[in-house]
Amino acid sequence: MIDAVARERITCAQTQARAGLDSVYARVAVNDADRPPRRHAPPHVGRERDRLGDVARREVDLDHELRLDVGVHRHAWTIALALLVTGCQADLGDVDNAFFTWDARKVHCAVDLDASARNSLASIDTGLDRAKERGEVLELYAHHPGVTLSWSTIEHVLAGAQERGLAFLTYADLVHGAAPGPGLLLSFDDSWVDAWTQGRPLFQQYGARVTFFIAYYPRFTDGEKTELRELAGDGHDVEAHTISHQRGPAYVEAHGLRAYLDDEVVPSIELLRDDGYEVTTFAYPFGSRTAETDRAILRHVSQLRSVSFAISGIDESPCPY
Repeated sequence: MIDAVARERITCAQTQARAGLDSVYARVAVNDADRPPRRHAPPHVGRERDRLGDVARREVDLDHELRLDVGVHRHAWTIALALLVTGCQADLGDVDNAFFTWDARKVHCAVDLDASARNSLASIDTGLDRAKERGEVLELYAHHPGVTLSWSTIEHVLAGAQERGLAFLTYADLVHGAAPGPGLLLSFDDSWVDAWTQGRPLFQQYGARVTFFIAYYPRFTDGEKTELRELAGDGHDVEAHTISHQRGPAYVEAHGLRAYLDDEVVPSIELLRDDGYEVTTFAYPFGSRTAETDRAILRHVSQLRSVSFAISGIDESPCPY
C-alpha cells in the first residue's frame, strides 16, 4: 500500500512537471518573515492572471473574461484532464485542516467544491460523516453555481448536512460565539450574485445559511447590490475578498505591505461596511497568504479564510495548520 501511494505521488508530480505547472497557491512561501518589498514596480491590476501556466489550476476563480474563455486555453484544459487521469485525489475526511475543531484559530481553511478540484461526492460524504462523528465543522467553498460546479453538487452537500444534523454556520457565527457542535461552513467567492440569488429557494429548502466573500464590489450594479442585500436579509453572511482579486504575497512582494492593504484589503472591508455589512472575516484570493499579511489584516477583521487541498502530490497547501 505504501508503494502504491508513493507511485501515485510520483505520477502526480511527473504530470505536473510535464505540464509546466507551478504551485498555484504557494508560489510565494506561506510564512515569509516580515521584509520590505523586493522591488518597486507600478501597479498592474490583474498581472497574476496573465500567466498561462495558471489557467490549468484547480482554482477557477479568475477574472470574468478569462473565466469564460475556455477555447483559447484548450491545451491547458488538456493538461488538467491528464491530471485527472492520474487519480491524485485524497479523501476529504483525511484533510485535517479543513475541519474547524472549535479552537482559537484565526486562519481558517476550506476545501474547493468546484468541479476542477475533483472532490467526489463520496469524498464529500466522508467529510460530512467526520464532522458529525467528531463534532467538528467542515469548511467548503465554491464560486459560480451552474458554471464552476453544478447545482446538484450544492444540493448534495446541503442535503447531506441536513441529514446528518449539521448546523449551517457562517463565519460571522464563529466570531459571535456559536455553540460548539458538528456543522458546515459553506462559502462562495467573488461576485456571482445573480447565480447565488438563483439558489435562494434551494438554500431556503434546506434551511441553509452560507457566507459570500465579495470581490470586485466597486463594479457591482445597483441591481447586484440589491440582490446581495436580499441574500443578507435571508440570514446569509457577507464578507470581504479584496477589490480586484490580487494574489496577496505577490502584490506585497512587488509593491509593499502597505500598498496591498490600502489598494486591496481595507477598501474591500470598508466599502461593505459603509453599505451596512458587519464584515468580520477576510478571505484570501487563491488562499495565498503569509504570516506577515495575516498579522496586518487581523488588525481590521477578526479572522481570515485560506484554503486547503484534498488532492495529494500537486500543490503545497497554504493553510498554516
